[in-house]
This record gives sequence, structure tokens and C-alpha cells, in this order.
Amino acid sequence: MLLECPECRTRYLVPDSAIGTTGRTVRCANCRHSWYQDPPEPEQVPEPEPQPAAVPAAVVTEPAPAAPGAPMPAAAPPPEPFVAPPAGTPGYDAFAHRPPFRPTRNNTRVRTIASLAAGLLMLIAVGIILWTTAPGLAQQIGLSIGPEELPLRIVDNPIERRKMANGSELFAVSGQITNPSPTRQRVPDIRADLRDAQDKIVFSWTITPQQRTLAPGAAIDFNSAQVDVPASSKRLDLSFVGEAS
Repeated sequence: MLLECPECRTRYLVPDSAIGTTGRTVRCANCRHSWYQDPPEPEQVPEPEPQPAAVPAAVVTEPAPAAPGAPMPAAAPPPEPFVAPPAGTPGYDAFAHRPPFRPTRNNTRVRTIASLAAGLLMLIAVGIILWTTAPGLAQQIGLSIGPEELPLRIVDNPIERRKMANGSELFAVSGQITNPSPTRQRVPDIRADLRDAQDKIVFSWTITPQQRTLAPGAAIDFNSAQVDVPASSKRLDLSFVGEAS
């Protein structure tokens, strides 16, 4: 049975035998409150349902045997085969012997699926056209196609190497960034890579431009210098940071 403390409302599930048939005093383990618990109510046994009256079995009597010499009764004639009436007869159903018709298709659902498929094919075709023949149009409408290629150009001046008074070598790089496009462009950092005779990068550093935006047709100068670069460097490569190589 289920007990509930009248003070803190804590519930306990205990067997009926723990309370007994006359009840007993119990105490809550949560708030220590004691009370007298009445015994559980006896279960009521449901009354049996009345059984239906027995129906007497039908008595089948066999016909009495015919007397000797009496004529045998005539046998019932066999049923005639069914012949469908000709068309045009009143009440004639030409499809009565055929299975029921199949349910008709939901034409609205079929048209919706076909429209979605056509729209998807159109989007794929437009994407292919923009990817192959109209990258400039895609950029104008805000679509990103493949790796972004900056329209900015780097024009570098000859590298200058000279010995300093303390004996170290100064490696100076200078040049110009131009914007040949008709729109204002953001100017990223420039990455300088020195390569050896085997085309391996032996030294790298980053050049920060003087300004971060460049107007259409404008240009800005840049310059940078490093000390004690590897003597095996033979070639300088300049590129924008984040630009696909």
C-alpha cells in the first residue's frame, strides 16, 4: 500500500503485511512525524458473470429406409451453368467479373514534385554558367566562385643588398601596389618568400601596407628590410596573404 506523511507529504510504498489487519503507528523517516495508519481496505472479489443457458443440440434424424420393392425417389437435377447475358440486357454489368478499379493518382502531388525537380535543374544550370562563363557577374551579385582572386597588382623594385657598419647584411625590398579595377579594394598584407636554387623557401616574412583600402586606379608604395637573410637565397616571391598560389 502507499503511505503519505500528513506533515511533509513524503510518500512510502510498504507491503500490506507491514500494517496488518488492525493498523499500527508509523513514523516518517523524513520529518520524524508519527501517526496511526489504518489497515488497507480488503479487496472486493468480483461476482461471477452469469453463464448463458445451454442451447440444446439439434437432433438430426435419418430418413427411414425405403420398403422393399418401393420406387427410389428421383435425384435432383444438376444446376445449370451460368451464361452471361448479352450486352444491352437490363441490369447487365460488363465489369462485374473484373477486379475493382485502381485508385486514381494524386495529380497535384505529381505536378509539385515535377516543379521542384525542374527548379533544381535550373539552379544547377545557372551555377554551371556562372562558374564557367560569367565569374564577373557572379561576383557582382554576391556569389563566391572558387578561390577569391584579388584584382590588386604588385610591382616590385630591384632588391638591394648592402653591408652595414656592424658587419651584417641588409636585405631591402620595395615596390608598389596598384588597383586596376573600377572598384575600391581592400589591401591585405604582403608575404615575401626567399627561395634557393632548388626553389625551396629558405626565409619568409610579412610586409604590412601603409593603408588598408585602395581607390580605383590608385597605387601605394611599400618597403621592407631584413637583416642576415640566408646567403643561399636566389629569388624573391611577393604575394598577398590569403591569395591562392
